[in-house]
Amino acid sequence: MKPRNKRLLFAAVVLAGLGAATLLVMNAFESNLVFFFTPTQVQAGETPGSRVFRVGGLVEAGSVKRDGIAVQFKVTDTVHSMPVNFEGPLPDLFKEGKGVVAQGRMVDGVFKAQEVLAKHDENYMPPEAAEALKRAQSGGSMPASTTGGKQ
Repeated sequence: MKPRNKRLLFAAVVLAGLGAATLLVMNAFESNLVFFFTPTQVQAGETPGSRVFRVGGLVEAGSVKRDGIAVQFKVTDTVHSMPVNFEGPLPDLFKEGKGVVAQGRMVDGVFKAQEVLAKHDENYMPPEAAEALKRAQSGGSMPASTTGGKQ
């Protein structure tokens, strides 16, 4: 094989390797992309189908029902509310009327949460939830999509 052909073959192998690595990185990034929605956006059908997403707002007063480790509650953005089911230990700071973000997917009209995050102290609310509540109260419907990896 001529030296010129060897260099071309080497360049082709390097380019193919870089292309494969880029595809793998992009695929991993897309599978870890999680969008945030409010209950109003969920009701409007803006969610990504069967993909995992986050929903946030306030835990509706009087909506928490516990049955062993299974918990049902409603999340509201003060305009609309939606039911959430979760199995597992809730954060110690999970309370009615406080900010919450749940990660999971919609199943038969109910949000099945895989993870529930609560506020850190009495003055904290997740930034996505605070922004969504302000937007819902002002009547805006701009999409609230922020990304984050699964943790």
